[in-house]
Amino acid sequence: MTTDSATPAAHTRRTRTRRRTRTACAAAFLLAVTALPASTAAAADTTHVDGRLPSGATYMMDVPAQWNGTVLLFSHGYASGPANPAQNAPDDATKALLLRGGYALVGSSYATTGWAVTDAVPDQLATLSAFTERFGTASRTIAWGRSYGGLVTTAIAERSPDRIDGSLSLCGLVHGGVANWNNTLDPVFALKTLLAPGSDVPLVDIADQAAADDAADELTSVVDSAQTTAEGRARIALAAALHNIPVWNQPTQTRPAPSDWDAQQANQYEAVKGLLQIAAFNRRQESEARAGGNMSWNTGVDYARLLGMSSVYKEVTELYKKAGLSLRADLAALNRAPRIGADPDAVAWMSRTSSFTGELTKPQLSVHTVGDALVPVQTESALKRAVTAAGSASLLRQAYTDNAGHCTFSPAEQLAALHTLEDRLTTGKWTGTDPESLNSRATKADPTTPTRYAPYRPTPYLRPYDLAHPADGR
Repeated sequence: MTTDSATPAAHTRRTRTRRRTRTACAAAFLLAVTALPASTAAAADTTHVDGRLPSGATYMMDVPAQWNGTVLLFSHGYASGPANPAQNAPDDATKALLLRGGYALVGSSYATTGWAVTDAVPDQLATLSAFTERFGTASRTIAWGRSYGGLVTTAIAERSPDRIDGSLSLCGLVHGGVANWNNTLDPVFALKTLLAPGSDVPLVDIADQAAADDAADELTSVVDSAQTTAEGRARIALAAALHNIPVWNQPTQTRPAPSDWDAQQANQYEAVKGLLQIAAFNRRQESEARAGGNMSWNTGVDYARLLGMSSVYKEVTELYKKAGLSLRADLAALNRAPRIGADPDAVAWMSRTSSFTGELTKPQLSVHTVGDALVPVQTESALKRAVTAAGSASLLRQAYTDNAGHCTFSPAEQLAALHTLEDRLTTGKWTGTDPESLNSRATKADPTTPTRYAPYRPTPYLRPYDLAHPADGR
């Protein structure tokens, strides 16, 4: 499993110690598995291959006896390590359906964990080459991936379009790396400024993972205390709005009524804690280490303007009224607070490796759940902005499932997306991308799991950055 699913509960040091022990055991198990012979039979009618690339990445391939000629190159999500298994499908149920349909499935571990795009793209392409050497040239190659794997897939689509025929991103970081880290900075900047102005918790330039753990725990404790007061809850909602955290963001949550502001905020509170414990500090520190410094900034940002564009602006205004708190004063405090500047070299690295031009030459279908707190659905607006500016809009289609959570797609929904992309590759034109057609196709592909495609248009991504708009900056 990847570690991309948001965990809302705060993690204590004891929990982290147990997790490290479990992942160390998993890593040992992986080493034992890769010591086995390279080719084994996964099933009577499927050839399973495990291997290792010169980079050190492992890969896995599953090829059914009745291969239909299509190979699916799967890019997995962000893995924290040390366990780093290869993956060639998003989940076991979808994998079984794809193999039954005759698809060959391939994917690598990437040579390293974390923000590993500089390893992931070449390792994925090397895995594709290894597949061709063993099984022959595919009649069609489709790159696909989930979450961080959506970023890897889009990077492949832009930089190596000659290796694939089309691409499918599921809940992907299709807004790119710089935009991601800018938008991750804004909510924690608001929390620290409004809830803990005297704190010295570092938001950027985090020394190591121990410092990241301490920062996450400190700010989580502040948020827990703030949640006990009406004023604190309003300010948490404001921070959530700056990340476009939806008011329904986990399948286990009750979907709040449109004007149930308290229930909406309670759901966001859990997601805010998940953001603190996952991306805002631990993953930031790992990414900063790769980039060589802080790659995000809020110099020149008008937080009143950002809030005005947020998908949950109304909720914030209502909670501030209920608390008897001045929203204008808090926004003024944010805009007066000392700003954070970026390291230009780190920005250049993140931009060069992890941001997009929007220049597609092969069709791409991008699918998102509407209730994603970790990678908000507004990332799709950022992708469309870049692709439109680059003149590639005719090659992109986007679709949405009416469900909460990060990457909570059913097998039926994933197969429907794949088949829709395949139709585009076969006919040369997009058809059946509307929700009704997608749901019909999903039901046919797998009548046992949900079909929830729905009409949806995301609000703007609040902090876009792409290579099609070079004027974006500090």
